[in-house]
Amino acid sequence: MPPLAELTQLIVFGVLATAVVVGALGVVMLPNIVYAAFLLGGVFLSVAGLYLMLNASFIAAAQILIYVGAVNVLILFAIMLVNKKEAMGASPGIGLRRVLSTGVCLGLFALLLRVAFSTPWATPGPSAIGEDAVIRLGEHFFSDYLLPFELASVLLLMAMIGAIVLARRDVLATDIGTGESVDQGLIEKARTPLLMEKP
Repeated sequence: MPPLAELTQLIVFGVLATAVVVGALGVVMLPNIVYAAFLLGGVFLSVAGLYLMLNASFIAAAQILIYVGAVNVLILFAIMLVNKKEAMGASPGIGLRRVLSTGVCLGLFALLLRVAFSTPWATPGPSAIGEDAVIRLGEHFFSDYLLPFELASVLLLMAMIGAIVLARRDVLATDIGTGESVDQGLIEKARTPLLMEKP
Protein backbone atom coordinates (compact mmCIF):
# COMPACT_ATOMS: atom_id res chain seq x y z
CA MET A 1 0.00 0.00 0.00
CA PRO A 2 1.44 3.44 -0.90
CA PRO A 3 2.47 5.71 2.00
CA LEU A 4 -0.22 8.29 1.15
CA ALA A 5 -2.95 5.65 1.26
CA GLU A 6 -1.67 4.35 4.60
CA LEU A 7 -1.60 7.88 6.02
CA THR A 8 -5.13 8.57 4.78
CA GLN A 9 -6.36 5.30 6.24
CA LEU A 10 -4.73 6.12 9.58
CA ILE A 11 -6.28 9.61 9.66
CA VAL A 12 -9.75 8.30 8.82
CA PHE A 13 -9.43 5.61 11.49
CA GLY A 14 -8.35 8.20 14.06
CA VAL A 15 -11.28 10.47 13.23
CA LEU A 16 -13.81 7.62 13.41
CA ALA A 17 -12.34 6.19 16.62
CA THR A 18 -12.36 9.64 18.26
CA ALA A 19 -15.97 10.15 17.19
CA VAL A 20 -16.94 6.79 18.73
CA VAL A 21 -15.19 7.50 22.05
CA VAL A 22 -16.36 11.12 22.39
CA GLY A 23 -19.91 10.26 21.30
CA ALA A 24 -20.13 7.35 23.73
CA LEU A 25 -18.93 9.56 26.59
CA GLY A 26 -21.52 12.16 25.62
CA VAL A 27 -24.27 9.53 25.62
CA VAL A 28 -23.60 8.53 29.22
CA MET A 29 -22.63 11.95 30.63
CA LEU A 30 -24.97 14.51 29.05
CA PRO A 31 -28.02 15.36 31.20
CA ASN A 32 -30.16 16.15 28.13
CA ILE A 33 -31.53 12.85 26.86
CA VAL A 34 -32.33 14.23 23.38
CA TYR A 35 -28.70 15.26 22.80
CA ALA A 36 -27.59 11.86 24.13
CA ALA A 37 -29.86 10.09 21.63
CA PHE A 38 -28.47 12.11 18.72
CA LEU A 39 -24.92 11.38 19.86
CA LEU A 40 -25.83 7.69 19.98
CA GLY A 41 -26.80 7.92 16.32
CA GLY A 42 -23.40 9.49 15.60
CA VAL A 43 -21.69 6.62 17.40
CA PHE A 44 -23.62 4.10 15.29
CA LEU A 45 -22.62 5.91 12.09
CA SER A 46 -18.97 6.02 13.15
CA VAL A 47 -19.00 2.28 13.85
CA ALA A 48 -20.46 1.76 10.37
CA GLY A 49 -17.52 3.76 9.00
CA LEU A 50 -15.11 1.45 10.83
CA TYR A 51 -16.86 -1.53 9.24
CA LEU A 52 -16.36 0.07 5.83
CA MET A 53 -12.65 0.39 6.53
CA LEU A 54 -12.60 -3.37 7.15
CA ASN A 55 -14.23 -3.96 3.72
CA ALA A 56 -17.37 -5.26 5.47
CA SER A 57 -19.84 -3.27 3.39
CA PHE A 58 -22.82 -5.50 4.18
CA ILE A 59 -22.26 -5.21 7.95
CA ALA A 60 -21.89 -1.43 7.58
CA ALA A 61 -25.19 -1.21 5.68
CA ALA A 62 -26.89 -3.43 8.29
CA GLN A 63 -25.46 -1.21 11.05
CA ILE A 64 -26.99 1.88 9.46
CA LEU A 65 -30.33 0.25 8.61
CA ILE A 66 -30.88 -1.52 11.95
CA TYR A 67 -29.20 0.65 14.57
CA VAL A 68 -29.45 4.12 13.05
CA GLY A 69 -32.64 3.61 11.07
CA ALA A 70 -34.56 1.50 13.60
CA VAL A 71 -33.16 1.45 17.13
CA ASN A 72 -32.02 5.07 17.33
CA VAL A 73 -35.15 6.41 15.62
CA LEU A 74 -37.26 4.32 18.00
CA ILE A 75 -35.40 5.79 20.99
CA LEU A 76 -36.01 9.32 19.71
CA PHE A 77 -39.65 8.44 19.08
CA ALA A 78 -40.04 7.26 22.68
CA ILE A 79 -38.30 10.37 24.03
CA MET A 80 -40.58 12.70 22.07
CA LEU A 81 -43.69 10.82 23.19
CA VAL A 82 -42.84 11.17 26.86
CA ASN A 83 -43.97 14.49 28.30
CA LYS A 84 -41.90 15.18 31.39
CA LYS A 85 -44.14 17.20 33.72
CA GLU A 86 -42.16 17.12 36.95
CA ALA A 87 -38.53 16.91 37.96
CA MET A 88 -37.31 13.48 38.95
CA GLY A 89 -36.32 13.10 42.58
CA ALA A 90 -32.96 11.83 43.71
CA SER A 91 -32.69 8.05 43.76
CA PRO A 92 -31.85 6.45 47.11
CA GLY A 93 -28.32 5.13 47.40
CA ILE A 94 -27.08 7.03 44.35
CA GLY A 95 -23.53 7.18 45.74
CA LEU A 96 -23.25 3.41 46.06
CA ARG A 97 -24.71 2.93 42.59
CA ARG A 98 -22.14 5.29 41.10
CA VAL A 99 -19.30 3.49 42.84
CA LEU A 100 -20.52 0.09 41.62
CA SER A 101 -21.10 1.27 38.05
CA THR A 102 -17.68 2.96 38.00
CA GLY A 103 -16.05 -0.27 39.17
CA VAL A 104 -17.81 -2.30 36.50
CA CYS A 105 -16.84 0.18 33.77
CA LEU A 106 -13.20 0.27 34.90
CA GLY A 107 -13.11 -3.53 34.96
CA LEU A 108 -14.49 -3.74 31.41
CA PHE A 109 -12.03 -1.06 30.27
CA ALA A 110 -9.11 -2.99 31.78
CA LEU A 111 -10.34 -6.16 30.07
CA LEU A 112 -10.53 -4.36 26.72
CA LEU A 113 -7.02 -2.96 27.17
CA ARG A 114 -5.69 -6.43 27.98
CA VAL A 115 -7.33 -7.87 24.86
CA ALA A 116 -6.06 -4.97 22.72
CA PHE A 117 -2.43 -5.33 23.83
CA SER A 118 -2.25 -9.14 24.06
CA THR A 119 -3.92 -10.03 20.73
CA PRO A 120 -1.55 -10.56 17.77
CA TRP A 121 -3.39 -8.25 15.37
CA ALA A 122 -0.79 -8.64 12.60
CA THR A 123 -1.68 -12.32 12.14
CA PRO A 124 -3.20 -12.79 8.65
CA GLY A 125 -6.86 -13.65 8.81
CA PRO A 126 -8.90 -15.92 6.56
CA SER A 127 -9.03 -15.22 2.87
CA ALA A 128 -11.73 -12.85 1.67
CA ILE A 129 -14.93 -14.52 0.49
CA GLY A 130 -15.90 -11.73 -1.89
CA GLU A 131 -19.42 -11.61 -3.30
CA ASP A 132 -20.40 -14.84 -1.49
CA ALA A 133 -20.16 -13.05 1.89
CA VAL A 134 -23.85 -12.11 1.93
CA ILE A 135 -24.85 -15.71 1.14
CA ARG A 136 -22.67 -17.03 3.95
CA LEU A 137 -24.06 -14.46 6.38
CA GLY A 138 -27.61 -15.45 5.47
CA GLU A 139 -26.81 -19.12 6.04
CA HIS A 140 -25.32 -18.37 9.48
CA PHE A 141 -28.21 -16.08 10.46
CA PHE A 142 -30.80 -18.79 9.84
CA SER A 143 -28.80 -21.76 11.12
CA ASP A 144 -26.06 -21.15 13.71
CA TYR A 145 -27.21 -17.72 14.92
CA LEU A 146 -30.98 -18.07 14.59
CA LEU A 147 -31.65 -17.48 18.32
CA PRO A 148 -29.66 -14.17 18.57
CA PHE A 149 -31.28 -13.05 15.31
CA GLU A 150 -34.76 -13.61 16.74
CA LEU A 151 -33.78 -12.03 20.07
CA ALA A 152 -32.89 -8.83 18.19
CA SER A 153 -36.46 -8.65 16.87
CA VAL A 154 -37.79 -9.23 20.39
CA LEU A 155 -35.60 -6.34 21.58
CA LEU A 156 -37.16 -4.01 19.01
CA LEU A 157 -40.64 -5.20 20.03
CA MET A 158 -39.89 -4.52 23.71
CA ALA A 159 -38.67 -1.01 22.84
CA MET A 160 -41.88 -0.32 20.92
CA ILE A 161 -44.04 -1.58 23.81
CA GLY A 162 -42.07 0.60 26.22
CA ALA A 163 -42.63 3.65 24.02
CA ILE A 164 -46.38 2.97 23.94
CA VAL A 165 -46.55 2.49 27.73
CA LEU A 166 -44.65 5.71 28.37
CA ALA A 167 -46.87 7.62 25.94
CA ARG A 168 -50.12 6.37 27.53
CA ARG A 169 -48.95 7.14 31.07
CA ASP A 170 -49.50 10.89 30.72
CA VAL A 171 -53.29 10.74 30.13
CA LEU A 172 -55.21 13.34 32.14
CA ALA A 173 -56.58 12.04 35.44
CA THR A 174 -60.04 13.61 34.97
CA ASP A 175 -62.14 14.26 31.92
CA ILE A 176 -62.48 17.98 31.11
CA GLY A 177 -66.11 17.78 29.96
CA THR A 178 -67.69 15.49 32.58
CA GLY A 179 -65.24 15.57 35.51
CA GLU A 180 -65.17 11.75 35.66
CA SER A 181 -61.94 9.92 36.31
CA VAL A 182 -60.36 8.83 33.06
CA ASP A 183 -59.93 5.11 32.44
CA GLN A 184 -59.97 2.91 29.37
CA GLY A 185 -63.74 2.45 29.54
CA LEU A 186 -64.31 6.20 29.58
CA ILE A 187 -61.94 6.67 26.65
CA GLU A 188 -63.81 4.11 24.55
CA LYS A 189 -67.31 5.20 25.64
CA ALA A 190 -69.27 7.33 23.20
CA ARG A 191 -69.97 10.79 24.63
CA THR A 192 -72.17 13.63 23.56
CA PRO A 193 -70.25 16.53 22.03
CA LEU A 194 -69.60 19.54 24.23
CA LEU A 195 -71.03 22.00 21.69
CA MET A 196 -74.70 21.15 21.19
CA GLU A 197 -76.84 22.91 18.62
CA LYS A 198 -79.67 24.74 20.29
CA PRO A 199 -83.13 23.92 18.84
